Amino acid sequence: MTQDVEMKEQAAPSNSLTSSSPSTLQHLKEIASLIETAAYDREIRRILRAVRLTMALRRKLKPSVLSAFIDFALTPGSEAHSRLSSYLPKEDEHEMEVDTATSAVQASAKHTLPELEIYCYWLVLIFLIDQKKYNEAKACSSASIARLKNMNRRTVDVLAARLYFYYSLCYELTGDLAEIRGNLLALHRIATLRHDELGQETLLNLLLRNYLHYNLYDQAEKLRSKAPRFEAHSNQQFCRYLFYLGKIRTIQLEYTDAKECLLQAARKAPVAALGFRVQCNKWAIIVRLLLGEIPERTVFMQKGMEKALRPYFELTNAVRIGDLELFRSVAEKFSSTFSSDRTHNLIVRLRHNVIRTGLRNISISYSRISLVDVAKKLRLDSVADAESIVAKAIRDGAIDATLDHANGCMLSKETGDIYSTTEPQMAFNSRIAFCLNMHNEAVRALRFPPNSHKEKESAEKRRERQQQEQELAKHIAEEDDDEF
Repeated sequence: MTQDVEMKEQAAPSNSLTSSSPSTLQHLKEIASLIETAAYDREIRRILRAVRLTMALRRKLKPSVLSAFIDFALTPGSEAHSRLSSYLPKEDEHEMEVDTATSAVQASAKHTLPELEIYCYWLVLIFLIDQKKYNEAKACSSASIARLKNMNRRTVDVLAARLYFYYSLCYELTGDLAEIRGNLLALHRIATLRHDELGQETLLNLLLRNYLHYNLYDQAEKLRSKAPRFEAHSNQQFCRYLFYLGKIRTIQLEYTDAKECLLQAARKAPVAALGFRVQCNKWAIIVRLLLGEIPERTVFMQKGMEKALRPYFELTNAVRIGDLELFRSVAEKFSSTFSSDRTHNLIVRLRHNVIRTGLRNISISYSRISLVDVAKKLRLDSVADAESIVAKAIRDGAIDATLDHANGCMLSKETGDIYSTTEPQMAFNSRIAFCLNMHNEAVRALRFPPNSHKEKESAEKRRERQQQEQELAKHIAEEDDDEF
């Protein structure tokens, strides 16, 4: 910001544009050179690095910069060049003169690589989405997908996965997500035949999101169960998959599996993906309440999540107390929030848990209590409802009591020592299994350089490797949360 102010003081606004645009343009040209090298050497890691560098420049993209870069990267007059240029708004005459002069010097007459063409499509697409020009973005994404179907190069797979994501995002933002479901299925079949595992990951998640958007949980589960299994290549895609799987398991009443998937997705998600982690925590809180667990207060006090999780904190408090009236008031107060989060149907299921919690508190407090008093304390409509609820709780083992139908009362048994049972052992075993599982996943996620046990690297190579690792860590830390 200080540099921009100084430039405005020393020169005219047009000179400021002339000196600021080439810096972003020069970065894009360096990324294009990196992509060319990766394409010739067939190194996918360099394509990944180019993607990370581009995301750092996302907020600096302007029509003049993109026009100049398209003139540099693509052959003037080609189909891709003319199509992408038509999506960009025209700047005033002075800016066009500057960009044309810059691109005329740097223009390349060699044959355009497919990787560079797809990269230009991706650049224009993210620019149109950031400018909220969704109709143009839909046209651009559809053209890029049609072009991708004719390419079968492993170095294109990384860029193709990004295009798939934004292709689905464009149609979701315009409310036309159902239109592309058949196309996504066809793309997933093509990616499977080409052994494009990153594309399969991305397209499977997009299809699951498409089905869940329209509450088609059965179809989503059928697709997930029949999709090819392979090791995860992208942490972001794996987190999404766990989140969608957790939602499916929740609807199918498989709460234990759902809880594990949702907590794992929240734990593995990047720190920058705050919105995604909030959604994971919301669903995980509901699932834990449905399991009869009470989440710790620290869950609701995570940095940046206090306001978003406030409705769920009040809901948890109502379930913990077992107050049915408080539960109803909280559900009505935040009904719009629960509907937008698509958790309203799950909260309806919690009513039985609230009653059961209140009944458990009553059984602990009273050794003998009439069913009339149980109905009053739980605020039930009739004594018959109270009797049926008490009978079901006794049958399920929620409370240790007996029901005296003749006298219309509930007789609680003496509470035993929980440490004389196997429950502490089971809880301790589950914690040990969780820690061991986390350790095994961390070991599997480690990356080792090839032949590291055979070759001894020199000091110069070690310094170069450490510098590359630091640069990679910096870019990952600064990576925008666009994927979430």
